[in-house]
Amino acid sequence: MLIKLENPALVSKAIELISELVTEVRIKVSEFGLGITAIDPANVAMVSFKIPRSSFSVFESDKEVLGVNLDSLKQILKRCSAGSSLTFERKENFLSIQIQDRIKRNFNLSLIEIESDDKEMPTLEFSSKIEIDSVDLIASVEDCAVVADACSFIVQDGKFVIEAKGLNSARAEFSGDEARIEAENCKSKYSIEYLLKFIKGSKLASKTTLRFAEDHPMRMDIRTDSLELSFLLAPRVETED
Repeated sequence: MLIKLENPALVSKAIELISELVTEVRIKVSEFGLGITAIDPANVAMVSFKIPRSSFSVFESDKEVLGVNLDSLKQILKRCSAGSSLTFERKENFLSIQIQDRIKRNFNLSLIEIESDDKEMPTLEFSSKIEIDSVDLIASVEDCAVVADACSFIVQDGKFVIEAKGLNSARAEFSGDEARIEAENCKSKYSIEYLLKFIKGSKLASKTTLRFAEDHPMRMDIRTDSLELSFLLAPRVETED
């Protein structure tokens, strides 16, 4: 296996935020590209990350599964700078990582055995699909984090609302002028702790797509020409006071 990226910043940022959800992953390399799918230890959130084969300047690989510690990989990827290229090559029980900029630097990362069933992002039915500017989503979730530990995604009469209520409250409302709304009326509540992690991925793209339904898991998709990043989050179902 030998694969090379000319713009490692995107994979570095993606690995950094995935490491906030899980500590070890199985990186799958196939004829389609590179992918990671993992569930957090609390079974509350799931993440899927894909870099298509077309994003690599060199791609020589059969099917490979690489078990890695994300904290270790993250620290190596942080050594990349603007203008660096990044090469991964499997050498027996090691992943050889080469960073090429003004000079050539090599790291060897020990591969680990990870007992895990093959996971795929499940196919779920959603009643609502919202495409929103990433900067607006980020600001709205951060607003909610000031006042509560959970926020609600609401569709009501053609408008999309992100709202949090505690002793204090925060609310952001979007019409069809500010977001693309294809949705039925519904409401579902989610953990802000997880959403704050997810929206770090939104910074990688100008738009973020949200899918949800009444008291239903929420799926967040961030896509560019170079990568696909998706999150799934279980709802927080509570009895109304």
